[in-house]
Amino acid sequence: MNVDRILPTDEARDLLDLTTEIADRELAPKAAGFEQRAEFPREVLRTLGRAGLLGLPYPQEHGGAAQPYEVYLQVLEILAGRWLAVAEAVSVHTLSCYPLAQFGTDEQRGALLPDMIGGELLGAYCLSEPQGGSDAAAMTTRAVRDGDGYVVSGTKAWITHAQVADFYNIFCRTGGPGPKGISCLLADRATPGIHPQAAERTMGLHASPVAQVAFDDARVPAERLIGGEGVGFTIAMSALDSGRLGIAACAVGLAQAALDYAIGYARERHQFGRAIIEFQGLGFNLADHATQISAARALMLAAARLRDAGRPYSIEAAKAKLFATDVAMRVTTDAVQVLGGAGYVADHPVERYMREAKVLQIVEGTNQIQRLVISRALARG
Repeated sequence: MNVDRILPTDEARDLLDLTTEIADRELAPKAAGFEQRAEFPREVLRTLGRAGLLGLPYPQEHGGAAQPYEVYLQVLEILAGRWLAVAEAVSVHTLSCYPLAQFGTDEQRGALLPDMIGGELLGAYCLSEPQGGSDAAAMTTRAVRDGDGYVVSGTKAWITHAQVADFYNIFCRTGGPGPKGISCLLADRATPGIHPQAAERTMGLHASPVAQVAFDDARVPAERLIGGEGVGFTIAMSALDSGRLGIAACAVGLAQAALDYAIGYARERHQFGRAIIEFQGLGFNLADHATQISAARALMLAAARLRDAGRPYSIEAAKAKLFATDVAMRVTTDAVQVLGGAGYVADHPVERYMREAKVLQIVEGTNQIQRLVISRALARG
């Protein structure tokens, strides 16, 4: 996976070199076994945390690395190229720290954020519900103020890290219907009344189980309200803009890994007296995929640079997520085809890559939602 990268600083290049070293040593050799066992790699995440990779975009005064998003996304890409489940875990954890980092008070950030991004803790982002995925404003999970706390009741669905998280961002209704009635609470895993359910039986990402989380009169201290009552929907949508860039980076890394494997196989596999990569029908297909991956990477980094410059980037994030995940689905599917029958068996990783790519078109807003976001922006002019 030789990608010619232009980085803003020597520090960033050193960071990516460190990430590559850790990914090659700690991730690549373990991925297949953990996925087969459907075992969450908690110690691998701790290793990344101790290396400073779980708080990259956050301020140094709270234990982060203060890296631009342009650099953070390339770290995710490298991780995803070795093991998507780990890259997705880093992306979700980073997303889970965002509400507090961006909307919390100075007192809340000082008390809570260092532990959250220091590497030992892992977060979950509880937004979707069984009857409300894309329509987040219609959520029914409710938090009722009771003295010095909130009592939370309801169920969240499709929650990454549901069973292994140390803290939960809970988006819940504290007011009337619609977006303005939604707030965000930050709860510890040990909170009585929080009950992660059995893991879903998913197509891919078996090492990163998702599950429902039930809230049965879970009492969360009022001091854990983030951003004030009624600000939750704004927090959620703002966080998803950043989260979509994380998923785009995961998609680029996965697509690059699939392409690299397909190229290696096509160079070694001979039919009719020559390597199959020399056949134009296959070679042109790989050339198209290499071009599409480069375009997806460029789109992702362009959106990241807008974010780093403090400029609006929501629409560009939607474009990057849409394009990169569609490319990942195409490239991984064709990588299986390049290998033929060998691609359909678990001896080669491309069948896993194909199964994993599908979820990237769904999480952090389905690609249909991304098209809706982009088309509405076009209509507004």
